[in-house]
Amino acid sequence: MNTTASFSILLLLCGVSQALFLKNFDDMLVTEPEHVDITKKILDSNNGSTELLIEGDLVFPKTRNAIYCFNNNCLWKKNSKNLVEVPYTVSREYTSNEKRTIENAMMTFNSKTCIRFVPRSSQTDYISIENNDGCYSLLGRTGGKQQVSLQRNSCVYNDLVQHELNHALGFEHEHARSDRDKYIRINWKFISPDMVDAFEKQNTNNLNTPYDYGSVMHYGRTAFTNQDGKETITPIPDASVEIGQTRGLSNIDIMKINKLYGCTI
Repeated sequence: MNTTASFSILLLLCGVSQALFLKNFDDMLVTEPEHVDITKKILDSNNGSTELLIEGDLVFPKTRNAIYCFNNNCLWKKNSKNLVEVPYTVSREYTSNEKRTIENAMMTFNSKTCIRFVPRSSQTDYISIENNDGCYSLLGRTGGKQQVSLQRNSCVYNDLVQHELNHALGFEHEHARSDRDKYIRINWKFISPDMVDAFEKQNTNNLNTPYDYGSVMHYGRTAFTNQDGKETITPIPDASVEIGQTRGLSNIDIMKINKLYGCTI
């Protein structure tokens, strides 16, 4: 083999190696922590947040009681095509890879419900996705600009993005459902006194859907525990059922969205 051919092959191999390195590096950036439930990821990120948060990641409502959100005043509106447009902006502080992670998380809503997250043009009501100090959201549409905080390096993962976006659509935590006592046991003695509010039942609209242990909105079994390893939430009657999963929207999550917004998809 002549010198020119050898050099060409060497350059080709270097190019392939570089491409593989960049691909692996890109994949590494979006790899989610393994064996860590959604609660721990949220609470670790929100530790020390300057926002007044309730239930761990809901912004305390300053103008109305956002807990009772299941009414037409806090739902996003349908357009003439019977689609629910949710305009959004994304902070320039995110990398292109982080923006892609956020947009990919939105695609599940766009493909499986009548929700359409669309880049904002001039809409008055919209969500502003920002790199603030934690993972948190308001509950439902509040009017005007409303923040969804997704802190870099701790919140920009598919499950966390979908969790906070689902709050913005008007959905409470699953373990706070009005009928939850049939499906989980709250172990009050292991709950930190300042976090009791995170376990209060809410006046939720359950939409005639089954309780969803696998919901992306369900906190994990040791959420807000005051003793390492002690469960604050125990599924019943089968205590081994998985809760606090990190795979993103469940089938029942999707069903609820479609029911609440009257989707015909």
